[in-house]
Amino acid sequence: MKIIFVSIDTLRADRLGCYGYHRNTSPYLDQVASEGVLFEQAFAADIPTEVAHTGIFTGKVGLTTGVVSHGSSLSFLPKSIDWLPTLLRNYGYTTAAVDNLYHLQEWFARGYQYYVNSIGRTRWIDGRRVNDLAKLWIKEHQEEDFFLFLHYWDPHTPYLPPEKYIPEFYPPDRNPYDGTAYQSVEPAYNHLAYPFFKQHHFQHIGPVKDADYINALYDSEIRYLDDLLKELDEYLKELGIYEETFLILFGDHGESLTEHQIYWDHCGLYEPTVRVPMIMRWPGRINKKKRVKGQVQQVDMMPTILEALSIPLPESMDGRSLWSVINGEKQETHPQLFLSECAWQASRAVRTSQYKFIRTMDAGVFKRPERELYDLQLDPAEKNNLIVSAPTVAEGFERELDQWIEQKLQGNQDPMEYVLEQQGLPFRKRIERILSEVGLTWEEWKENPSRERFDYLHDLMVKSR
Repeated sequence: MKIIFVSIDTLRADRLGCYGYHRNTSPYLDQVASEGVLFEQAFAADIPTEVAHTGIFTGKVGLTTGVVSHGSSLSFLPKSIDWLPTLLRNYGYTTAAVDNLYHLQEWFARGYQYYVNSIGRTRWIDGRRVNDLAKLWIKEHQEEDFFLFLHYWDPHTPYLPPEKYIPEFYPPDRNPYDGTAYQSVEPAYNHLAYPFFKQHHFQHIGPVKDADYINALYDSEIRYLDDLLKELDEYLKELGIYEETFLILFGDHGESLTEHQIYWDHCGLYEPTVRVPMIMRWPGRINKKKRVKGQVQQVDMMPTILEALSIPLPESMDGRSLWSVINGEKQETHPQLFLSECAWQASRAVRTSQYKFIRTMDAGVFKRPERELYDLQLDPAEKNNLIVSAPTVAEGFERELDQWIEQKLQGNQDPMEYVLEQQGLPFRKRIERILSEVGLTWEEWKENPSRERFDYLHDLMVKSR
């Protein structure tokens, strides 16, 4: 038996056709979904990448492992915590990864007999490289029972798809760099986070003025990756191992495409970032065209894999095997979800099928109310904060959040509070380092966050070198 475990970084669910998107971003992923099970309401309990993947490979949420912050040097995962690749290796499976998460934290290389580092000369990794490395490894190990983790980054910034994919999503007769016709990117250029995104996104795509073009680049990246996943799948058929392969595809988190004043990034516990695609296909074992409508979360994938292989589940897992909902015995694994982030901002949330309550500890570079409440059925875009009009509902959710945190901590210090006290928000620190290079302090930038000012100082710095 083979398991191919595919993480698609920064892929939000509602940008796929099988999740209702009107554009043709995902014809092959849609086909895969029709051949297996699609989870309509799947969520990342912890965001972004570092904490999401830590939860995925432990089956435990951040408050259980203690890893709640992305980009903090204070994060640590004890080796005593069960790790999916290690468990599978101990039960006789050949374990491998084509991935670069090791550069975030050392524990992402644990348990693999083969760790194929996909990092190249640039910070972005093309899915073509992942495919080429994966196909070589699969060919060499096709006779073995294996677990192969593949990590694709194409929907992540900077959005740099092959040019041939763009016309399907952005009219060729429009000029996205025309400042007289378009000004929709200006709020992003004048946001407090601009110095970071100038380096990591905007300077790579040029002085775009039309936000629709940047969103089209995101869609084009998905369409490009869709073709690569089709190529990989066809290779399994060519080798004759398609039928015995359990394929699992998921997003580690989504992406905000200007919603809630979040410009092409993955922060905020709103639906575009925390709702992710999750699709499973196992010929002969999972019925075709199955759709699970209830709430599930990423940490459920580890116990699902272990149960499929008849491997005993470790104790104290937050995840619950998905086989009960796949087989129709239950509607969902988690009627109530607890969500968390600590990177650009520090927040926690409670989500049910009807409501989401969000409490922000540190808003970072954003303007956020301390408490938010949304009726997801009446207001799926989360635009109408009910915190004043429905105080009793909000207070009830806040009590439940506090009780959950207390139960998880068991008297220990909250790791999110510890990070904020000792280092502050990790991503604000990144902006402060960039600002210091042009002679600005955080306080000076916060008073006047204009692109022109930063670019002028940046140009002076470059010329002086």
